[in-house]
Amino acid sequence: MGVWIDTDMGFDDIAAILVVTHAKLDIAGVSLVFGNTPLLQVRVNAAGAAKAFGWTFPIHTGRAMPVLGALKTAQAILGETGIATTGKGLPDASPLAESDAFTALCRWLEADGPHRILALGPLTNLAALALARPDLAARITELTWMGGGVTSGNHTASAEFNALADPEALAIVLAHRLPLRMVDLDLCRKVIATPDDVVPVRGAGGSNATLLADMLDGYIGIGTSRGRSGMAIYDPSAAAAFVAPDIVSFGPARIDAELQGQHTRGRTVVETRVTHAAFNAEYAADIDVEKARALILGALIDEARR
Repeated sequence: MGVWIDTDMGFDDIAAILVVTHAKLDIAGVSLVFGNTPLLQVRVNAAGAAKAFGWTFPIHTGRAMPVLGALKTAQAILGETGIATTGKGLPDASPLAESDAFTALCRWLEADGPHRILALGPLTNLAALALARPDLAARITELTWMGGGVTSGNHTASAEFNALADPEALAIVLAHRLPLRMVDLDLCRKVIATPDDVVPVRGAGGSNATLLADMLDGYIGIGTSRGRSGMAIYDPSAAAAFVAPDIVSFGPARIDAELQGQHTRGRTVVETRVTHAAFNAEYAADIDVEKARALILGALIDEARR
């Protein structure tokens, strides 16, 4: 059957996909969405990553704009391409073939079997599915999402970027009762990559060792340039929860997306008290940090050896 990945294809998205492939999970398809950059650059990144890492799974073009409001990207932090690097970048590659993500998702969901999705960007593609084909959206058995924040945000004081980029999409996913498992900022900030972690990747000796090391170094530099010891490994932490759920403690919660307010739009309101709300999702409450780091960095090192 295979799993599905929905992504805005920055470096940590690429690392998350490598976690999935190195866990030997079959990827049935990937859908692209705006986020780290506008969709056109997301498609360029996906084509370059497919060429660099020999990906043969189908990659489909999804939504370029949020359900409502203006396009927001993370380019102010990640750079124009959405992938910071200290040297090598993804190779130039032929443009991806035109393939509609909505149609591909529908075909995948029409088939029998479990339907597990790892979502690494704004939830716009999944919201479109829920609105247009609720019958097929109901066949999703798991939707693990890197997004939201239990206590605070990063793009604003209230909102995490993937939630802020399309809070209506998150609200739609929740309203349609898709089986959301939220791996939020607080959880991901426990899993840190430091400059020392670049060394074994760079020394792995394979054809992609320098590329992966330079991109990992550039990514970590986002954190160290702000006086931190390293950088939270956001999307790969969600991938670790996806491939090795035993290393993460999930708890039930009521999650709502704040859709109003200059300073509160995009906030995820997470209520964990059973006496105060009817639960509609799960959130990742804790993670075995060392096992998660070993899984994530092990996937990068293994890929760098190839």
